Amino acid sequence: MTVTVLAAALVVAALVLPNTVVGLGPAKFTRIPGEAVIGAAVLLALPRRPRVVLAAVAGVALAAMTVLNLLDMGFNQYLGRPFNPVLDWTLLGDAQSYLEDSLGRTATLAATTGVLVLVLLLAVLLALATVRLGNLLARHSAAATRGTMVAGVVWITCSALGLQISGVPVASDRTTTALKVESRRVSDTLKDEAQFQKVAGEDRFGNTPGSQLVPDLRGKDMVFTFIESYGRSAIEDPVIAPGVDTTLDARTKALAKAGFHARSGWLTSATYGGSSWLGHSTTMSGLWVSNQQRYRTVMASDHLSLTEAFKKTGAFDTVGVMPGVQKGWPEQKWYGLDKVYNAFQLGYRGPKFSWSTMPDQYALQQYEERVHSKRPADGKSRMSLLILTSSHQPWAPVPKMVDWDELGDGAGFKDMEAAGNRPADIIADTTKSREQYGKSIQYSVTALTEWLERHGTDDTVLVFLGDHQPIARVSGNHASRDVPVSIVAKDPKVLDRIADWHWTDGLRPAHDAPVWRMSSFRDRFLTAYGSVPHPKKG
Repeated sequence: MTVTVLAAALVVAALVLPNTVVGLGPAKFTRIPGEAVIGAAVLLALPRRPRVVLAAVAGVALAAMTVLNLLDMGFNQYLGRPFNPVLDWTLLGDAQSYLEDSLGRTATLAATTGVLVLVLLLAVLLALATVRLGNLLARHSAAATRGTMVAGVVWITCSALGLQISGVPVASDRTTTALKVESRRVSDTLKDEAQFQKVAGEDRFGNTPGSQLVPDLRGKDMVFTFIESYGRSAIEDPVIAPGVDTTLDARTKALAKAGFHARSGWLTSATYGGSSWLGHSTTMSGLWVSNQQRYRTVMASDHLSLTEAFKKTGAFDTVGVMPGVQKGWPEQKWYGLDKVYNAFQLGYRGPKFSWSTMPDQYALQQYEERVHSKRPADGKSRMSLLILTSSHQPWAPVPKMVDWDELGDGAGFKDMEAAGNRPADIIADTTKSREQYGKSIQYSVTALTEWLERHGTDDTVLVFLGDHQPIARVSGNHASRDVPVSIVAKDPKVLDRIADWHWTDGLRPAHDAPVWRMSSFRDRFLTAYGSVPHPKKG
């Protein structure tokens, strides 16, 4: 009897399981699943062999839906969106790599093995449970038939009257609804692929000759920088913002003292909580690159990137500094970068700071020594793309600023890394995660702006922004997707060109500063600095 009760509880729990942790509670599991009523009626009508086969298949299918629901929970919590069964399987490998960097190889292997075992166990248990319940119905067919009819009447009545417990409908069709949603998601994804290819083939500046691209920035020292997870929450969340805002205001004053001025606004990112490359490519392409398929489409296209536009002028050498890149990076071609320095080409001999291969301050110093301090031999100007990583989750340990002249090869960071917080102590603690996230943003902003203060020239133009908001556990379940963006320069003409953008003076954008989709930035930037549109048709 106990085993039967447990089997029934497992099946019902799987049928009513929601796909988000928000509002998760006992009321979610006290509903009547309509699928169970229909399933019981079907199993009662079948002879033994077909009944057993159908019950087993239904149990495995229910296990698959349960796994998808659990994946939805994780993706909603971390990336602010549900799992896409067509595109997102590849991200599971990235998640495994992230765990390995954060918790170590042994813990990651144990966790991965545990997950695989649980998935297989879930499939076996649900298959056995449905077969057992099907056999029970057959043995007591008369009573089971009456019970099924009563349950059906109750379900229909509760559904018609909209009866609820703690705001949750008593009559549930959760699994059926989830199946419809997943089917629609797959269909929409396949349709989107074809539609986006047409969109990517059109480009307002696709046929613009190099001589008519960014003429107002010729001779400038252009630096585009992304700060990992630098989102609106860093500036406006009541717990996180005080420290970050103090840093932004202090750095605004320090830069002003050095002759630099800034204007800042907001961009709505195409991604949330992770998948930084979607934010990078959306900003640089002028397209809404919101999933992996779109990203692959853009990378395989000749759609003009903002960085490629500088190369196309013939007046700029183009360089990328990517401390987060630890393998081949074919995207270099689309970004139009003549040279890229990855994690293994910056001479770092210190420890990793969890996922981050090196502190941002070190990466910036290497950029200065290897790139920025050396003028191009051909007399050209330079456009640089930097992607900083110290503010990547799990925000433990967070590096601290040191004397720039004592950075060396980074070996001195060993004691700092060893004395810092352990990822395992931070990753599951919301309060600590928020505190450490704020500190990581303060560190990255300070490192970047101190570098500019030390090494920027009259011709330096720094554009820096966040790629996405931090995960929902830090930014909140209803946070926007907005990220700050700033343009900093000494030459007043550079900021005069964007006066009609109505951005906020300084590094901290006002709450009511303009908010644009991240995909609009490329065209607005190109237009502001004199580029002439010559559209390319798809």
